[in-house]
Parts: sequence; C-alpha cells; structure tokens
Amino acid sequence: MESFGVSRTVLREALRTLTSKGLIESRPRVGTRVRPRDAWNLLDADVLDWYSRVAPQVDFALKLQEMREMIEPYAAGLAAASHNDVSFAALDDAHAAMVAARNVDEWVRADLEFHLSVLAACSNELLIPLGTLIERTLEAQLRLNAKRADVFNASLDEHTAVFEAIRDRNAPRARDAMAALLGVTRGRIEA
Repeated sequence: MESFGVSRTVLREALRTLTSKGLIESRPRVGTRVRPRDAWNLLDADVLDWYSRVAPQVDFALKLQEMREMIEPYAAGLAAASHNDVSFAALDDAHAAMVAARNVDEWVRADLEFHLSVLAACSNELLIPLGTLIERTLEAQLRLNAKRADVFNASLDEHTAVFEAIRDRNAPRARDAMAALLGVTRGRIEA
C-alpha cells in the first residue's frame, strides 16, 4: 500500500484479480504467495500479455507459433468450407488492406485482421475467442516478423494464397496455404 500509494480496498481488489487469474494464492496464517508458473491461467488475455512481456522473446514466440500451427491451418480449411458473405467480406477487407499497406504499422494491423478474420470465417464460435485471447501477443509477433523480413510485406503472396483458397472454398488448399505461410513465419522467428 505504501509503495504504490493505494488504499486497502484497492490492494484487496488487485489481489482478488491476481488470484482469479491463478497468479497468487492467499491462505490464512500462511499469507499471499505467487503460485508456480504451471498454475497460471495463460488462457487469460491479461496473463498471456503480461507473460509475453517477461518471457524470453524467442522462446515465447516459438510457443505461440506452435499453437498457431496447430490451429490456423485447420481454421483456414473450415473457413474455406463454411464462410458466409459477411465473414468473407471482413477477410476480403483485411486482404485488401494488406495489399494497400505502405508501412509496417498498416501492414501489421491488416495482417492481424486477416488472421482474426480467418478464425471468424470458420463459423466455430469456440475458435473466435481464441483470436481475441492471442490478439495482443500475435500483434507483437507479426510486428517482429515484418521487421525481420527484407520488406515488411514479404509474405503477401503467402497470404494471398490463403485468401484465394478460402474464396474458392478449397479447404485442402486453404490448409496447405496457411501451413506454408506459418512455415515462413517460423523461419523468421528461428533466424
């Protein structure tokens, strides 16, 4: 309370929030302790964002990449098979923004929207929150990858291949194109 100049009520609320996120535990006569990392709720957007800021950058990026490699190719296949006019319009807008991007910031915003639109277009309401969950950390990864490439939009062709496969409702091609795109991403992370 003294260090941060806050009231007892604010401190209690902060501790309650950290407890709900699995970061700490409070017990009578024992006190408040930080829980082991494997007990943290990394599927909480705040915890994931906080963890991404302190974890070794390359290690965290590779773990996020592994998760993306497990989910996004399948999601692209689902999007190809089941997108509707509204979800495809969002994907089309994101792709057009990528094509029109003139700098890293524009590219990263469009790239993020592209990947979130793929998740939304797959018509699986359980996958959509996944995009929201990883949005902040994914944006950081996309920015890093754009800066590591020779030019910020170096992966435009790979994104276009995913877009066209989804547009054409070709699920196997969409899965393969997304896997190839993520392979390029992995290569930049590992470089």
